[in-house]
Amino acid sequence: MGHNHDHHHTDNTKVLFWSFIAIASFMVVEVIGGIVTNSLALLSDAGHMLSDAAALGLSLLAFKIGEKNVTRNKTYGYKRFEIIAAFINGITLIVISLYIGYEAFHRFVDPPNVSAGMMIIASIGLVINLVVAWILMRGDSEENLNVRSALLHVFGDLLGSIGAIVAGILIYFFSWYIADPIASVLVAILILISGIRITKDSVHVLMEGKPENINMDEVKEALSGLDGVNDVHDLHIWSITSGFPSLSCHLVVDDTIKRDTVLTKANDMIEEQFQISHSTIQIEGQNTASHNDCDFCN
Repeated sequence: MGHNHDHHHTDNTKVLFWSFIAIASFMVVEVIGGIVTNSLALLSDAGHMLSDAAALGLSLLAFKIGEKNVTRNKTYGYKRFEIIAAFINGITLIVISLYIGYEAFHRFVDPPNVSAGMMIIASIGLVINLVVAWILMRGDSEENLNVRSALLHVFGDLLGSIGAIVAGILIYFFSWYIADPIASVLVAILILISGIRITKDSVHVLMEGKPENINMDEVKEALSGLDGVNDVHDLHIWSITSGFPSLSCHLVVDDTIKRDTVLTKANDMIEEQFQISHSTIQIEGQNTASHNDCDFCN
């Protein structure tokens, strides 16, 4: 299991690195283009790309810090920093979406002249974002919250490029300059939704929330079904970081049962059925009183 985790970690670092190079390079082009064409849709997309570059850089930093070994003070190492990075990325998405909405409001009141040439730059941006999205999807975006947050940043960029292209077409053919702030608002809403989602998910991990793919009742039922187990209590399941679920619980067993056998069976079952390789199980006899005083028992 550890080797598998390291393999995904290496892949994620590579896809984040090349995505960072592509996004940071084109961001400069888009900023210049947004200023020249006076397009908020293009500038908002460039601003989002700036946040993407920062988000990807932060994600890369998180992976590098996460590679540090455990210490006496950090007994799980620094893997949780990946979730902190995802949280920061989510908050960044929310702030950017609110700022774009604020700027768009002023343009609704007084729509400025915008050059339809924004379409050319936006089209190049669309291609860049498609390539970066493809690169990121080769990483572990399903399980790793940090990679998923970076992918959501890029999807927001992709939608921003599409919005800028559509606005450019409307401006070129119909001189409908209000299309620029409309496109910006639509993109801002989508970015806001993504930001809220990734922030909520990262807070859930930071608050020691249960992984979504694991059912507590099923785990408790499976443990209770083991030979010699009379009760399961103080059951906790949480994630250290994305793809690293952990479990702790107390098992009350018959006094006549061989405890080492129960412990081995419980650990094996939890890893095989629920893919939890890091578990801490306390075996108790029927007359043990410690479990009766737990405030967080399940």
